[in-house]
Amino acid sequence: MPKQARRVKRTRAPALGGRRVRAPHHQVGPGTKTVNLALQGGGAHGAYTWGVLDRLLEEERLFIEGVSGTSAGAMNAAVLAMGMAGNGRAGGKAALEAFWRDIAAEGRFGPFSRLPFERFWNDWNAEYSPGYLLFDLMSKFLSPYQLNPFNLNPLRRVLASHVDCATVARYEPLKLFISATHVHSGKIKVFESKQLSIDAILASACLPTIFQTVWVDGEPYWDGGFMGNPAIFPLIYGTQSRDVIIVQINPINRPHVPETSAEIADRVNEISFNSSLMREMRAIEFVARLVELERLDTTRYKRMLMHMIEAEREMCDLGLASKLEADWDFLVYLRDVGRSAADKWLRLNWDGIGTRSTLDIKQVFM
Repeated sequence: MPKQARRVKRTRAPALGGRRVRAPHHQVGPGTKTVNLALQGGGAHGAYTWGVLDRLLEEERLFIEGVSGTSAGAMNAAVLAMGMAGNGRAGGKAALEAFWRDIAAEGRFGPFSRLPFERFWNDWNAEYSPGYLLFDLMSKFLSPYQLNPFNLNPLRRVLASHVDCATVARYEPLKLFISATHVHSGKIKVFESKQLSIDAILASACLPTIFQTVWVDGEPYWDGGFMGNPAIFPLIYGTQSRDVIIVQINPINRPHVPETSAEIADRVNEISFNSSLMREMRAIEFVARLVELERLDTTRYKRMLMHMIEAEREMCDLGLASKLEADWDFLVYLRDVGRSAADKWLRLNWDGIGTRSTLDIKQVFM
């Protein structure tokens, strides 16, 4: 069994009135390296990203300028900004743990909770749990408008208790970019810090087979993962740093060909939600090659330095159904996987930040 997390006292960011939040505890100092983060979505697997952020926040030499997030990545980004607005790095760490604790509390008696024998065997994959099988069957015939006519969404309650969007908008040191998919046009919509709302975050996480369409300013949105998981271009145009660290949740490579229906569904989901990132990474590689050949105006184009924190071996062991698993032990396991992956990446790649890409785009994405 994975070890339990150490309990910490929950903190809430103080009321900040109308003042801009400058947070002197999060400033660039001598020897500090500035990066941007791109956080993938993946339901409960977002607890892995929590672990990555938890470790990165302990690195005093690292300044996070911007965060682009989708779905669970958007929630992590918003909670991170809220916590840091209140108490810097320590506030970010405490806020993320408090948020994921409440996610576990909401899911404790949900339809996707593991059965006693699954808990005994510590099996995180719930493809054959009665609750998941029933939901999977019903969702093929009934939409969220029929299954959930009152549009109840426990995520709204959790987010509203942890994120004050006005405070996040005033927190100047960290720029947020939250992606959703516009239903009518199929185009990506990026909500920046000053446009942030609970509805915008929920829109970024709105899987249309599970949730009713989320409306923001009179426009309908679905999960941002369809068009940007996560979107890199807002970090290119909206920040100064050339370094982008992708926190990869969905495995890109799998060692075997799926044969069971569950395995096929898992792989289709992974390919679909990695497709937009793969296209964008190929474009970044193309621009980088043109910059090297001096065929582009370097006053208008900058060569991005790309990095990636991943734990593909561990994430490959998890199926699609586990993205709906909010068991606290499971979330702690994912957090620990994320912390370990981030710690290893920092040890191996610190010198590359600001000087070179540590991610081989051709090998991974092309």
